[in-house]
Amino acid sequence: SIVAAFHALNQFFNQPLDPEQLLAMMGELEGRVSGSVHYDNVAPAFLGGLQLMVQSVGRVCEELPFFEHWFWILAYPGISLSTAEMRALLPARYDRSDVIKFGHYLSSFVHALYRRDQPLAVAMLNDVVAEPYRSSHIPGYLKAKAALREIGVLGSGISGSGPTLFAIADDLKTARQAEELLQATYLSHEGGFVRVCRIDRRGARVLSQKETV
Repeated sequence: SIVAAFHALNQFFNQPLDPEQLLAMMGELEGRVSGSVHYDNVAPAFLGGLQLMVQSVGRVCEELPFFEHWFWILAYPGISLSTAEMRALLPARYDRSDVIKFGHYLSSFVHALYRRDQPLAVAMLNDVVAEPYRSSHIPGYLKAKAALREIGVLGSGISGSGPTLFAIADDLKTARQAEELLQATYLSHEGGFVRVCRIDRRGARVLSQKETV
């Protein structure tokens, strides 16, 4: 919603802000919502693709290659969880072993993307930073994750701070099975939904009435 509003206003006023300025403002407003400035959500939504947050040498992020045949299944159960409260669940200090594992998983995942090595990329889809502390606070998450594993998804996890769940499949049949499973078991309140998606390279843009995303 932040990206849509800022991008639309910038277009309406004949683009007074360049993309870097616009992204900085998006990150600042995201910080007012979640408690600290970050670009994890707004950068990929605005720029498209798979973005690695670098926030160094004058750059917010860098685009990574990705597996274009992957289907991403997103399930929002319809409940609201405070980002600030979910962040408060994380420990103030991490064990050294967890920090080493995090670096190992992230660097190896990025390496696998460049090598087009799907088995390695899938093996590195492990969240040791947030999921162990948040998963039990998201109703139905652990049960849904186990059920998804049974039907053969490549991996699954918590999107952002939750409660949205994501899963990955490399064929449409498995993606649709995951969609049906999550619709039946993970949605708990009015407004919940499940979507089967692909990563969008183009990012934010203005569509005419005849165009579709």
